Amino acid sequence: MKIKTAIVDDNSFLSKAITEKLSFFDDFEIKFIAVDGAHLLEKLEANHNIDIILMDIEMPVLNGIEATQVVKQKFPHIKIIMLTVFDNDENIFNAIKAGADGYLLKEVTPGELQKGILETLDGGAAMNPSIAMKTLKLLRNPEAIENSQDREEISLSKREIDVLEQLSKGLSYTLIAENLILSPSTVRKHIENIYKKLQVHSKIEAVQKAKNHNLI
Repeated sequence: MKIKTAIVDDNSFLSKAITEKLSFFDDFEIKFIAVDGAHLLEKLEANHNIDIILMDIEMPVLNGIEATQVVKQKFPHIKIIMLTVFDNDENIFNAIKAGADGYLLKEVTPGELQKGILETLDGGAAMNPSIAMKTLKLLRNPEAIENSQDREEISLSKREIDVLEQLSKGLSYTLIAENLILSPSTVRKHIENIYKKLQVHSKIEAVQKAKNHNLI
């Protein structure tokens, strides 16, 4: 079974480069290339039988973060990897909160790109040190959330805090697994759960903001 892939980038040179990198492997089928988030949504309305979207962050009309939010609401089965030119932490953090399943740098080698996609489809999620730090800050003390049930839903477990603290020091999954006496796949599972909590947090936050502004 080929992995049905969509590429979203307003720079045709970069989307060609990604296509070329994927052409080294037999396991990908490029279903379409879209030039921005709005174009992507049009294409998905016509065919949402897609496994993974490789999404640029900065695009005109509808950027990658906004597009991710909409895709995840409408087509939650599709995995999304953000492709970024440089590690802009604020962007990546917002993308994860919007529902992204992972992120890769654009100058990634074909092998790393393939590995990143397969890992994401398998439920893995990358997280760099500064994102781990931001996540700790945001989810460790979710005091801003008034509803205690909501707060519980996004509070980090002791294990998740341990994993994030080690990630924020730049340790690899393998090392973290050794330090915490866990298997690497358990470490991955923790990171996946942390991603989910970030996404739940941003939904709760949006609802709270709307309430505070008397919009709902």
